[in-house]
Amino acid sequence: MKAIVVTHHGGPEVLELSDVEEPTAGAHEILVEVEAAGVNFIDTYQRAGIYDMALPYTPGLEGAGVVRAVGPEVTSVSPGDTVAWCGQLGSYAELITLPADKAVVVPEGITAEQAAAIMLQGLTAHYLTTSVYQVRPGDVALVHAAAGGVGLLLCQMITARGGIAIGTVSTESKEAAARQAGAAHIIRYDHEDVASRVREILSGSGVNVVYDGVGKDTFEASLDSLEVRGTLALFGQASGAVAPFDPQILNNKGSLVLTRPSLTHFTQTHSELSWRASEVLGALASGQLHLTLSGIYPLAEAAQAHIDIQARKTSGKLLLSMK
Repeated sequence: MKAIVVTHHGGPEVLELSDVEEPTAGAHEILVEVEAAGVNFIDTYQRAGIYDMALPYTPGLEGAGVVRAVGPEVTSVSPGDTVAWCGQLGSYAELITLPADKAVVVPEGITAEQAAAIMLQGLTAHYLTTSVYQVRPGDVALVHAAAGGVGLLLCQMITARGGIAIGTVSTESKEAAARQAGAAHIIRYDHEDVASRVREILSGSGVNVVYDGVGKDTFEASLDSLEVRGTLALFGQASGAVAPFDPQILNNKGSLVLTRPSLTHFTQTHSELSWRASEVLGALASGQLHLTLSGIYPLAEAAQAHIDIQARKTSGKLLLSMK
C-alpha cells in the first residue's frame, strides 16, 4: 500500500510517498481503508521535530474511511461501517489500524471527507468552549486566527452558545469568512493593535476568554486583552513556542488563568470521545455547524499541503484524499 513516511525531521520535503506493508488488525483493533485524512498544524510540528517523534513514522492524526476488517474482540463496529478518528498517528496512508474504541461511526448524511475534516478541529473547538472555558450567554471571547479551521468552528460554537466572538484576521477575504462564521467584531492584526482594539470595542473592558492557537506572536496581546480573572486557553503554537516567563505576570494583569490544553486529555474515554463527536457531527448533519474546505490534495502531494498550511494562505480545512 501507499503511505507517507518520515525518516528524518525537516521541512515538507521529508514527506515521502512510499510502498509499505499492509497492516493487520489486532484483537481489539479495526483495519480501515482511509478515504481522507486531515492536515493539521500539529502534523507540521511533528514533521519538523518540534515534538519528539520516533522515526520512521507515518504522519496524520485524523481521518475517515470504511472498515475492511475487525479484530476478534471488536463488537462496536463492523466491516463496511464508515468511521472517523482523531489522535491516532498514521492517517496519511491508504490503510490504517487503530483501536476500535478510538473510532466513531459516521452518521448518515455525513461524507467521509466531511468527517475527516471536522474530527480534530471540531472536537478541539468543542472541548475549548464546553470544558476549558464553558462559554455562557453574554460572554465575550477573542479568537485568534478566526478564519483558520479551528477559528471558524470556534466562532460558530461561541455564537451558538450565546457568546460574542471577536476574531483576529490578516486579510479582507479572511475577515469575510470569520464574519460569516459568526464573529461579531473583527480585528485586523496586520495593521491594528489587538489589545487596544479589544478595549475599544468593549468600552475599556477585556474579554472573558482568549482562544489562542498561534502562540509566541500573540501571547502578550492575549494576556493584555483579558478582563480581571479572565482565561487564556493557549491550545497551539503556530508561530512558535511561548518563551518562559514569570508567573507573577498573571497576577499583575488581573489574576489571570492560563491553561495549555490538549485534545487527548479531553477524549480519554470512549464515552467522552463519543459525546463530543456526536455533538459535532450531529451539528454538522443538521446544518447548525458549517465546514469550510480550503483544499483537497492527493496523498502524493502531502508536502504541498504542508507548505500551504504553514504559509497561512488558506482559510478552513485541508485534506488529503486517497480516492
